Amino acid sequence: MSKLRYYAASAVETAKAKLPKAVYTEFLRTGRILRDEEDWLAEEKRYLTYEEVAERTGKRLEAAGERTHNRINSAHRAIKLPKILFHRTLEEMPHLGYCHVTASRTSFARYADVKWSFYIANFNAEIGEDDSFFTRVTPRYGRMYFAVALKPDADRRAMVIDRSIRSDGLLFRTSDPQEALKKVLMLGAKNDMLRKIIAGL
Repeated sequence: MSKLRYYAASAVETAKAKLPKAVYTEFLRTGRILRDEEDWLAEEKRYLTYEEVAERTGKRLEAAGERTHNRINSAHRAIKLPKILFHRTLEEMPHLGYCHVTASRTSFARYADVKWSFYIANFNAEIGEDDSFFTRVTPRYGRMYFAVALKPDADRRAMVIDRSIRSDGLLFRTSDPQEALKKVLMLGAKNDMLRKIIAGL
């Protein structure tokens, strides 16, 4: 894939967008010539570095993560999940990234004490079956809410995807924010009675 280039939106373009559709009619009507621009040459595009793009992406992701966490904790008074916000952008496509929102533990079906983390991403992809977190990343913007099961890895001294539940460790993945909210609340519920209440929301 060719290396992506990013540039800042030109101030001249936004000024042009504010002009009336037919400038000459403004002159005929008022006798004034519009001279808002400093010069009549089109402004050159200013290309952004990958670091600048990643910084902008990170701010947007963390703002979305903050809003999402607030919605989760205001849904039901019995469910309060910790706020653990951090983001990562994709190295070759810094306009794309994901944000960790919260983490907790739950028990369901035949699995007891499952540790999980909830993320939001501004792209669509598959969770990798090997060490890579994502595979088949779409370069376009999208929306993906997902939770993965985690387990501690003594060798790496870090949490890694628990692939004993599913090969990709996914507990759920959706593009619908309402569905994601419900599923996170189900994971955060401590008992079956609370899960029944959430199912009815």
